Amino acid sequence: MINAFLKRALLLISITALVFTSAAGADDIQIPDMGSPADAILNKSTEAQIGRAIMRDIRRSGQVVEDPQITEYINEIGHRIAAQTNEGDHNFTFFVVDDPRINAFALPGGYIGIHTGLIDATRNEDELAGVLAHEVAHVTQRHIARAVHASQRQSILSTALMLGAMILGAAGGGGDAVQGAMAIAQGTAAQQQINFTRSNEYEADRIGIGALAEAGFDPHGMVSFFEVMSRQQLGAPDTRLPEFLRTHPVSTARIAEARGRAQEYPRIQSTDTTNYGLAQARLRVESFETAERAVNYFERRDYANQTDIERYGRAVAYQRAGRHLEASRIFDDLAEKDQKVIAYYIGLGQTQLALEQYASGQAIFDRALELFPRNVPLVIHYGEMLLQLGKAEQAHTMLLDLMNNVPPTPEQVRLIARAASEAGDDAEAYYYLSEYRLMTGDLIGGITFLRRALTLPELQEIQRIRFEARIDFIREFMTEEQLKQLQRAHPVGISARIGN
Repeated sequence: MINAFLKRALLLISITALVFTSAAGADDIQIPDMGSPADAILNKSTEAQIGRAIMRDIRRSGQVVEDPQITEYINEIGHRIAAQTNEGDHNFTFFVVDDPRINAFALPGGYIGIHTGLIDATRNEDELAGVLAHEVAHVTQRHIARAVHASQRQSILSTALMLGAMILGAAGGGGDAVQGAMAIAQGTAAQQQINFTRSNEYEADRIGIGALAEAGFDPHGMVSFFEVMSRQQLGAPDTRLPEFLRTHPVSTARIAEARGRAQEYPRIQSTDTTNYGLAQARLRVESFETAERAVNYFERRDYANQTDIERYGRAVAYQRAGRHLEASRIFDDLAEKDQKVIAYYIGLGQTQLALEQYASGQAIFDRALELFPRNVPLVIHYGEMLLQLGKAEQAHTMLLDLMNNVPPTPEQVRLIARAASEAGDDAEAYYYLSEYRLMTGDLIGGITFLRRALTLPELQEIQRIRFEARIDFIREFMTEEQLKQLQRAHPVGISARIGN
């Protein structure tokens, strides 16, 4: 059975080199760091490939939070910290996992996952930034590769396969969701292997605290969250410990060491950004099993006595419950008070659409786009609205402009494929669907869509050249078995596949 796991890991490591090449990072094409002995076991390019393979399964599981406002926020904070510790050696991707357990983990290649439960458990933005800083440091200090190098037991290939199998080897599970869940669980197990190395944990704390201070966060934020977790640890049996404590053991000595490090920096009196509170509120609304429970939670206090963040959460809860008129009034009130908050415009535009005030809703989005051009959540939500209004060409143009400037997620690529299809541009729709399939690890599906595009009578010559070159590139990474499957595959119509 282990051999099957290793073969699958090797395949995943190979095919993930293809993922959306326009967003490929410096990890993939660089001169080896001759001064790093860890590269003799696991180089940065292989780390990146393994990370992409793991990330592919996590995304396919449906456990990644696809809310563009949440994704934008967590990446904004994460990259702000990473800029202080990263010298261009790593490309970071921060994402949120829909899981109420308190945990975070770093995968090879700069992928850092934060559980919704952890975001909810933090008391301020400095604590959240402290967790992210710690995970960023695990990546920049290459703790996975260094731990592997320390063993000195396996070759580069066998080590890469071992890691791939350890994290992804749960083959034979029932469906993508099961495989993705196991990938996350195994990813956390891999994190545990490195975190129990005391030197790695202390180093991640030290580097992370420095990054916090340099990024403008309170360097005591990491210590503060450790203290919260430590109090939960007291008297709790191992089976009831928060996941964060299983993968990031917090001792009195470690807290004292981190506090001493933090005291070396000036105390920063930072304040939480509005987006921190908005992200917590959005996630809290979705954490309830029913919309009614979410509404009840945010109606506990009178509206007049609520903060703007609580009012925003209340409006989002009303949205979820279909009470759009009440939500619209709150969003309108909030936008009047603070015109710098993009989320208020998005909420107001969405509720106007739901109330069939189409012209008003589009005018709100247009005004917001003038104020905040190429803001990812704003453009994505506006694109969705335009598609509902039957304005696919406008949506396609706007989304294409965004994605030519900002690396998209797979779901965003699928959205632009829908826009192109509804605008009647089948060739580009097939191309986007091909890229979506590649981003989710389906090489055969990727080529199938490109071949379908090549059969279109209205195809332009420049498109033909681009699509054929893309097919040739993908084929270089396919196994003989995949090439045989490709020969047997039959293209299907675009209308049947865009929603899949």
